[in-house]
Amino acid sequence: MKIEKRNDRSQRKAPHEATARTPAKLKVTPATWIPVTFADLWSADRAKQNKAFHQVITVTSQPVDWAYEVWDDALANLIHKDNHNRAIAAQVLCNLAKSDGSKRMLRDFAALFAVTGDERFVTARHCLQSLWKVGVAGKEQQKLLVTALENRFNDCVTHKNWTLIRYDIIKCLRDLFDAVNDDQIGRLARRLIDSEEDLKYRKKYATLWRDQEAKGKPAKRPC
Repeated sequence: MKIEKRNDRSQRKAPHEATARTPAKLKVTPATWIPVTFADLWSADRAKQNKAFHQVITVTSQPVDWAYEVWDDALANLIHKDNHNRAIAAQVLCNLAKSDGSKRMLRDFAALFAVTGDERFVTARHCLQSLWKVGVAGKEQQKLLVTALENRFNDCVTHKNWTLIRYDIIKCLRDLFDAVNDDQIGRLARRLIDSEEDLKYRKKYATLWRDQEAKGKPAKRPC
């Protein structure tokens, strides 16, 4: 029995047809495009806001070239009536510091650091715990940050949560030290710890540096 081979042209495409109908893939990376959900950072829908926050924080964990397209938007939300917006804006700006080639942070740092004194303590902590990323951006930013942290450590004793504030400051210095391996930061942290009069809290703060003292300098922390 002879089987006829079917030449079904409808199932085949000429090379030029395949090229014409298949668009070329664009080389788009998170560094070159603003997440479509960025505007959702300020949404009243908490689920939508949280989703956008995690995406943006993940994307901005590396330098991006669209920082200044969203910078002023984030800066404005530092004083938004919604404390969620204030916390998110502070953390996003801290992440964008590594993308701040024009050193705009030097101009806007005061507004960012002001959030560490937010009326909602949880918001203040979110900001304070992220500030080490500003110090990684450059020596000028680092000096500005370290000076502000030292002053805050000394001035916060009248705050009802002063022990937590001091703990977060020492932790911030530790995170910064791990990222840049600057001995001056380590010396400052130890000096601040030693200045704590309450032995209980002095020991608590010191636990953040115990491994460094025992093992030497830690490996450089990724920014």
